[in-house]
Amino acid sequence: MTSSRTVTKTKVAKSRSKMAKDPMAVTWTENYSDTIEKYWKRLPKSVANIIVFLSVFILGATVRGEWLHIAAHFFRAFFGAGVSSAGTPDAPFNSSGPGGLPLYTNRLQNWPYYFVVSVIVSYTFFFGIGGFLHWYYYVNRRDRAHEWKCQPDNWLSPELERHEILLGSFSLFIGATISSLVSCYVMNGGETCIYYNIDEYGWTWYFISWPFTFIWQDYLTYWHHRMYHHPLLYRHFHKLHHKYKQPTAFSVTAIHPFEFVHMQGVMVSPMFLFPVHWTTFVTLLMYLYYHGIIDHSGINFKAYWWQPWQPDCIFHDNHHQYFHVNFGFNCELWDKIHGTYRQKDKIYNEETTQSK
Repeated sequence: MTSSRTVTKTKVAKSRSKMAKDPMAVTWTENYSDTIEKYWKRLPKSVANIIVFLSVFILGATVRGEWLHIAAHFFRAFFGAGVSSAGTPDAPFNSSGPGGLPLYTNRLQNWPYYFVVSVIVSYTFFFGIGGFLHWYYYVNRRDRAHEWKCQPDNWLSPELERHEILLGSFSLFIGATISSLVSCYVMNGGETCIYYNIDEYGWTWYFISWPFTFIWQDYLTYWHHRMYHHPLLYRHFHKLHHKYKQPTAFSVTAIHPFEFVHMQGVMVSPMFLFPVHWTTFVTLLMYLYYHGIIDHSGINFKAYWWQPWQPDCIFHDNHHQYFHVNFGFNCELWDKIHGTYRQKDKIYNEETTQSK
């Protein structure tokens, strides 16, 4: 046993050395693994666990540029004046020009500032925190993969790791751009269904809107995802995402740009379709993106005791491994209802679709 562990550690050390010499190494953390590990070991275990949790949470909120969207609603709620029904203020924020301007000038004033901030922060967290999580699991604990990895005996090739980061970076740019446009639109008084005063729709609707909005987003996401597994759409769009049969935290944005924009539209659709309080919308948005990160992490995270509806991360990891099953994200109920839940006694492959 001791000899086996020694051999494993030697292989890992050689792997790290090879990655450090590679100018296209997956993340900067691989080059500085020993230095990071030196300081990491000094932290109390409880503090280290909190840092890992917050890293996943922050990455989830920033990976598509949604942090700026969240900040816009927070600012409107606490510092906005004259906010009326349907979230439309009496006067637009950031309004420095004359009134009566067209939508693209009046509602998108100062957009370049939003764009620059959105892109810079999104990329900083994508590579910074994403790189940290990559180091914590895929570098620092690589020799203990059976303790944490969904597919401990299978790994993405270095080529696919680079591919997912390059594709993810491009899609992230698109996502950050869209978020900057929506945030600028909101801050300039653009009309949405978001409201900021609970009295407008009452406490009854406020509490009902939580499960209603969650179910709306998750069920719509199920059908959106399943739709992209239609042979035509799968071949031209979604197949690109399924190159990564062993997903990592960087896989979440490694999607065809067209599908990426479509998915982002699904996520923010409630703010344009039905009344939803800003706290409900923002909280659920962060929840969805948080689980989007860990579901694609390849790490065998378990749902908490207070999440009876939430499947473990292995649920979506199985989707990448077996392709045309487990389309849901935050509820496995939809797959059980529609007969797309993975059956252990069946064999799945990429050529088998739900239509056969």
